[in-house]
Amino acid sequence: MGKLLNWIDWDVTSTGGTQLPYAIPAYEMDYEVVEPGIRVGFWRSVGNSHNAFTVESVLDEAADLAGRDPLEYRLALLTDQPRHRKVLDQVAQDAGWESSLPEGHARGIALHESFKSIVAQVVEVSVDSGNVRVHKVHCAIDCGRYVNPNIIHQQIEGSVIFGLSAALYEQISLKDGAVANSNFHDYRVARLSESPEVFVSIIENEEAPGGIGEPGVPPVVPALCNAIYAATGKRIRRLPVASQLI
Repeated sequence: MGKLLNWIDWDVTSTGGTQLPYAIPAYEMDYEVVEPGIRVGFWRSVGNSHNAFTVESVLDEAADLAGRDPLEYRLALLTDQPRHRKVLDQVAQDAGWESSLPEGHARGIALHESFKSIVAQVVEVSVDSGNVRVHKVHCAIDCGRYVNPNIIHQQIEGSVIFGLSAALYEQISLKDGAVANSNFHDYRVARLSESPEVFVSIIENEEAPGGIGEPGVPPVVPALCNAIYAATGKRIRRLPVASQLI
């Protein structure tokens, strides 16, 4: 009965969790249920997607205002979270966070815990005449004990492409109360030629198992948008990105 009451009191599918890992002394989180007027369904990673986008974008802005490196800023707020710190350290090492990049390239970073798994991602982009090109995505995941690493790689790689496609292009348009999109000619998704290299590192430990199918989605969108800011100086606060850089 207690679990049922907790579900009624706090809809975790909407909020994407109630606790931040960062040592922020005081914050308030609330939400409202809105009736959109059309039928909607669940999204891969449910509330974690939009909440990770908000939190990790704000953290990047705070780091920028403080004149701090985005990675270092996050690590400083995770002094009591060794698992989160290890994931961040691993992805930064894999991506060569402090190394130089080709001319016109930039990186963004993000971290999010969902379904009892912790995922950090670094996205490398370039922006030319308003067109965003994602070159590489490095991912580190702590999902506790696991059985088949190939499944983890496959799910994270699929989550990255799913999240990038949605963030960059995907948008359902409504006209006269109905969906205007009819097929892929007027509902754009990421093509094979637009898909980046994806690298996955799995953190080894004996913690309880976490999820794999959805935790790779939430951090990729803010990591992408933080990289776009690093490349262009423009903050992305709504999605999809496609038309905002022209």
